[in-house]
Amino acid sequence: MPLTIRLGVSTWLWTSPFTTEDAAELFAKVKRMGFDKIEIAVEDPDLIDIQAVKRELVNNGLEAVLCGAFGSTRDLTSDDESLRRTGLDYIARCLDMAASLDTGFFAGPMYAAVGKARMVPAEQRKVEWQRAVENLYSVCEMAADRKLQIALEPLNRFESDLVNTVDDALRMIHEIGHPAAGICLDMFHMNIEEPDPERAIRKAGDKLVHVQVAENYRGTPGSGNASWPAYYRGLEAIGYTGTVSIESFTPDNKELAGAVCIWRSLAESQDAFASEGYEFLREWVTGKQA
Repeated sequence: MPLTIRLGVSTWLWTSPFTTEDAAELFAKVKRMGFDKIEIAVEDPDLIDIQAVKRELVNNGLEAVLCGAFGSTRDLTSDDESLRRTGLDYIARCLDMAASLDTGFFAGPMYAAVGKARMVPAEQRKVEWQRAVENLYSVCEMAADRKLQIALEPLNRFESDLVNTVDDALRMIHEIGHPAAGICLDMFHMNIEEPDPERAIRKAGDKLVHVQVAENYRGTPGSGNASWPAYYRGLEAIGYTGTVSIESFTPDNKELAGAVCIWRSLAESQDAFASEGYEFLREWVTGKQA
């Protein structure tokens, strides 16, 4: 049976940071390619006029997904209370945007700063974990007030030392203890951390809010060795009906490319990355490869 999902693509594939001025041309391009949704990466809320972006979404017949960017100044586990507060304030602004666009959720590795991957004593890890749990409860309360969920994204071990697997995410959600807490699974990270991706998706179950995809090398879907049949079977088994969104990054933005370790072009062009990825995913959702 075909998966009943929507296909999306991230603004990060073309630009960083996303701004209001990017919306008209980029949204029109994404719509022409056939996508249902655009995943807007919010790096700097000050650069986005959400009402203008909303108008462009309507003009192009697209819906939005919203994800966050969590650098060292937005760290809910930091020893520095001001950085924890900065992270909460940023998330609150993103939740306001998500509510305005009626996305249903806000996604990302919001529990800690991306790139915070260290060997630390167990006691420090416990303290940081508890900070994440407590602060994310507050985030869930903010989300619920806006009729939203949050989707926590596990990252691979080279980008985070806190939440790497579905089991980690489920443990965190259990300890948060709030119905607004859910999971975002990114295939790139799962290819590194999950021995059995189908089983991991089945474990996520009804907590799975959003799915991001790219190949094992963060390239075009269908061009690498990712376990696409296993992903299909897992999503089919849990009856997933959300969005599957291509997420990778443009090497043209040197700061972003350096942060995610993209040292070469991963496709002939970013447009080719998106269009070829879309065509692969359109066939993949039919289940013929599973």
